[in-house]
Amino acid sequence: MPKSREDPDLPWYHVFLVYISYIVLLGASYIQEIFGKTTFTTEKGYAPLFRNWESFWTRHPYKRISDCWNRPVASHPGSRFIVKDRVTHDGGETYEDNGITYNCLNLSSYNYLGFSEKSGPCLESVQEVLRKYGISTTSYRSEIGTTVLHKEVEKKTARYLGKEDCIIFGMGFATNACTIPALVSKGCLIISDSLNHASLVAGCRASGAKIKVFEHNDVEQLEKTVRGAIIDGQPRTHRPWKKILIVVEGIYSMEGEICKLREIVAIKKKYKCYLWVDEAHSIGAIGPTGRGVTDYCGVDPNDVDVLMGTYTKSFAAVGGYITGKKELISHLRNSSFSAMYSTSMSPGCCQQIIAAIEVMSGEDGTNKGMEKIKSLRDNSNFFRQGLIDRGFQVYGDDDSPVIPIMLYYPAKIACLTRKLLKRNIAIVVVGFPATPLLMARARFCISAAHTKEDLEWALNEISDLGDSLLVKYGNERTEEKEKRLQRQKPKRKE
Repeated sequence: MPKSREDPDLPWYHVFLVYISYIVLLGASYIQEIFGKTTFTTEKGYAPLFRNWESFWTRHPYKRISDCWNRPVASHPGSRFIVKDRVTHDGGETYEDNGITYNCLNLSSYNYLGFSEKSGPCLESVQEVLRKYGISTTSYRSEIGTTVLHKEVEKKTARYLGKEDCIIFGMGFATNACTIPALVSKGCLIISDSLNHASLVAGCRASGAKIKVFEHNDVEQLEKTVRGAIIDGQPRTHRPWKKILIVVEGIYSMEGEICKLREIVAIKKKYKCYLWVDEAHSIGAIGPTGRGVTDYCGVDPNDVDVLMGTYTKSFAAVGGYITGKKELISHLRNSSFSAMYSTSMSPGCCQQIIAAIEVMSGEDGTNKGMEKIKSLRDNSNFFRQGLIDRGFQVYGDDDSPVIPIMLYYPAKIACLTRKLLKRNIAIVVVGFPATPLLMARARFCISAAHTKEDLEWALNEISDLGDSLLVKYGNERTEEKEKRLQRQKPKRKE
């Protein structure tokens, strides 16, 4: 059996201490809940409206370190940006500006190709469009919210990805959450990767279809699940499923892992299922030409029935898209809630996407797009190997711009990000409930705009803190493996 991503790759004593840390944290929180003031009270005679475990976690454990998230940014999110410091006088209830700012190296934004700029041809074309079209259509697509720019974005995206047609949405989360229910319903089956994004989970649950989950990136279990579902049919009636939809991501945002698309496509073809691939983090970020996970894995884009992605990362814009056959896109234009009822994308954002695609595909007449794609790949592999060489426990695959290192202990989540901020490095830290309880981590997002000198400096600063905070678990893992190998070696006969 492959090791579950929910199991920490740690010696037993670390696991024990992590559990003890959470027990102490929760114990102190419950004492504060009982004897202190709470932020929510229920009127007499009413059932609690939202007082549950999630609310408790937000009020107490999260609030203690809430300064580590939602930090105000006072500049564009390029390779470096200005982060404003805050101070709290009521235990994280409210924050106020203390006048201190940090000019940070940005290892926290999804600015993969470095298109988030404060000057250049992309920005100039966006400014021109804003003067002509304004900042919003103030309507949804099916009424007066469609301009020639929206049509141009759809045309260029479909051509760039090698698909017949495309539909765009004003919000990436809604692209998944509001479109999956338009394709599957009761009597259908969704087979979803266990680490799929919350937007995919929301869309699957809203569809009314039956949901089965397979172990992350485990193609053997995926095939077993598909085969079993076809044999057993629907619960109780055992009738055949109306359709079976496999849902995966190109790059998993919390793991930095790339899906095994070739094997998944083979299963999809073998059992005549449909396949939905979320390319939010892989489009523009991987592949020889930056065309995402199909390009990276050498898979024909037409073998993926629904190719979804977002413009919020590599394109430095907003919104999302779905590409596929013309019949599929025509159906979504008239049935997806997000397409029918949400305000359409801003014309300025449309122009940003158009300009980015032209650079990425070489339509601007330069080689700048390929240089950005190569720079991102080189920077990602350089930074990943640097972390491994310095003894950190690193997750994810080579070439992925999402690079997590494991922290495990709840106290180290806050300590690492606070100390790095003082050293002018901005990172993302992630813990429960965004990850399993024992799998807290820091996540670095690499950009083509970073220089090798910046990344080398950041590696040295992170390594220095890693020594003082004792989070270099990669060294311990190596020592454990060496000891195990020594025990397994046959004894030499005298």
